[in-house]
Amino acid sequence: MTHRTVGQVMTTAVVHVRPDASFKEILNVLVEHDLTAVPVLDDRNRPLGVVSDADLLSDAAGKDVPGGWALTARPSPDAERDSRVKDAAGLMRSPAVCAASEWTVCEAARVMGRRGVDHLVVVDEAGRTVGIVGRGDLLRGFLRRDRAIAEDIRREVMARSLGLPRDALEVRVDEGEVSLSGVVERRSTASVLVRLCGDLEGVVAVTDRLGYRADDTHPAVATGVRTERATGSRCGHRGVDTASRDGG
Repeated sequence: MTHRTVGQVMTTAVVHVRPDASFKEILNVLVEHDLTAVPVLDDRNRPLGVVSDADLLSDAAGKDVPGGWALTARPSPDAERDSRVKDAAGLMRSPAVCAASEWTVCEAARVMGRRGVDHLVVVDEAGRTVGIVGRGDLLRGFLRRDRAIAEDIRREVMARSLGLPRDALEVRVDEGEVSLSGVVERRSTASVLVRLCGDLEGVVAVTDRLGYRADDTHPAVATGVRTERATGSRCGHRGVDTASRDGG
């Protein structure tokens, strides 16, 4: 199935500064490259931290600026020891929040959300910086064409993962919202199908109008029960509104 990785969407030409970069040098880098944050790397290209426009504003104003990195990571030890330090080592937020290139974009998005950051520094097994990825890089996956999503569902989910004929069910995709209709043999198959569709890159929501002939999740329940569920999905996080009714 289609799960793009951080390595596929990251920027490999990483704009960075060294620990001894001055306030003005950092500001010039941010303005010149139209950035909001830049990683601070040592001489082996290992990330030491990240300094952002919010950090510069906070230092200039003498207080934290609401939002941004200033409220989401602890100040570096150097900054705590000497508030007068104006180089990158004293201004940065440390440690940098990092990712591996083999992570899926969904994994990266979850880490960004948990840590409250807009960028992740991508490192290799030796801890060296190989790229940087931002929220915009991850969101581009949701721009996939509806036709490509529908083809993924039929080929990868239905045929390859579940062994169903590609034309066994009706699959509709409209602006990333998937609608599934038809009847499968087992209720568990319907549940897995909906989950796998929701995990596909570019899928915003899944509406489940699937019926099943046998409820293998509750053997004592009579067969022939149909379910209809609307499932909102973003990177595997779904909210479910369930309604069941008897029928053929």
